[in-house]
Amino acid sequence: MSMLFADTLKKLREEKGLSQSEIAKRMYVTRTTVSRWESGHRLPDAAMITRLSDVLGVDVNILISAAAQSDENPIVIMVDDNKVFLGDGIPIIEEVIPNATVIGFTKPSEAVEYAKSNSVALAFLDIEMIDVSGLDVCRKLLEINQRTNVVYLTAYRDYSVDAWKTGASGFMLKPITPDGIREQLNVLRYPFPTGGEEV
Repeated sequence: MSMLFADTLKKLREEKGLSQSEIAKRMYVTRTTVSRWESGHRLPDAAMITRLSDVLGVDVNILISAAAQSDENPIVIMVDDNKVFLGDGIPIIEEVIPNATVIGFTKPSEAVEYAKSNSVALAFLDIEMIDVSGLDVCRKLLEINQRTNVVYLTAYRDYSVDAWKTGASGFMLKPITPDGIREQLNVLRYPFPTGGEEV
């Protein structure tokens, strides 16, 4: 447990007059994630620490120096340019995979940049986004790390044939559900400990 980081984060957040929920909303994580950071049960990685510094308006080195170690929990990302789907999906993923660090991105380019410096175990990708196809994002993620499991999320069943050609592990029709995630965890190309119930 990293209590130095936890105490530093809580102090800075309270000084800014922000609630855990407000921090979570601005960072596209759940309030539970922020609570775990402040309780010392989780430690955000370098990219998330940078995000925190921006949200809190503080020098990133203050947070980096307080972080004693990196988070060894699996990293799961969700990429969807629809903030509603993103906001609804992240808590469900966190419920099913409680030991994971779950991070949401509305901009695919940010997700790709994040993956360059962090080992992403599982990526949930919307296929049809405004500026780019999730199929292209999948290819980029697998170029960075071929062991990243990719599960597509879409409202359109017609994409399934093209989706399988990209090396993805699975395909889910929206809306995202706990049972749907559990089914996908059973067929991952590169399984990892989920910290939840046996799937």
